[in-house]
Amino acid sequence: MKNHPFYGISAFEKGWVPAPSYLLRRNRVLNLLDSFPRGRVVLEIGCGAGALLHDLSCMGFWVEALEISPTALDVAHYINQNNPHVTIHQNIQHNWNRTFDYILTFEVLEHIEDDLGALEQWSKWLKRSGRLLLSVPAHPERWSASDVWAGHYRRYERHSLNDVLRKAGFCIEHIECYGFPLANIIEPIRALHHTKQLRSRSYNGTSRQQRRIGSELSGISRSLEMKLYPLQASCIGVNIMKFFCFLQDVFAGTDLGNGYLVLDRKQ
Repeated sequence: MKNHPFYGISAFEKGWVPAPSYLLRRNRVLNLLDSFPRGRVVLEIGCGAGALLHDLSCMGFWVEALEISPTALDVAHYINQNNPHVTIHQNIQHNWNRTFDYILTFEVLEHIEDDLGALEQWSKWLKRSGRLLLSVPAHPERWSASDVWAGHYRRYERHSLNDVLRKAGFCIEHIECYGFPLANIIEPIRALHHTKQLRSRSYNGTSRQQRRIGSELSGISRSLEMKLYPLQASCIGVNIMKFFCFLQDVFAGTDLGNGYLVLDRKQ
């Protein structure tokens, strides 16, 4: 396990490294969280490999997480082993109502058939005027094999995301479209890779079971990224990533990226 000064935690021995799309999102998330008061209680829903939990604890937050995938849970526990500021759960806890100052959930809502019901439940776990920070894939016209592979139900437009958040009782404080241009360049490459993986998958279950399998893998499967990570972690690779993080900041106010990042306040 290594802690890179720009990329954060990686666990090569567990088959997990930070993908470029994750790093673009992480960069924007940490920038937004930097102004939040420390010492508050945070819940990350769908923490995947748990790398962001490590970042949050280093920033001074008390962190809990919910992750239902056994494979992801194993990696998350490994990355956050012996960290007294991080608690990871596989099941919803009965005492979560009005517990959290902040809820974070990234690339999760699109995996849930009843997205409104999920948002309403998350709202109950927040304290009064608590805040929700989430990300979702943007633009339905960009639907690809990667969405099928990951078990998505949908991609969002700005207006559809606004509508479902408002119905769930949230007031949007900030919304941006992140990732442009690097995520847009990578997306077709990942779609080709996932097309090949879909051909090798064999399903005997229902469509819902197929989505569940995809959802459990999507946050931690790094077969392509593991091959490319030595280049990504080189001096040239780091400088290129820093440049693209700068570019996405410039274009965050447009709708050119492939994901939305939204900060909401519970009404």
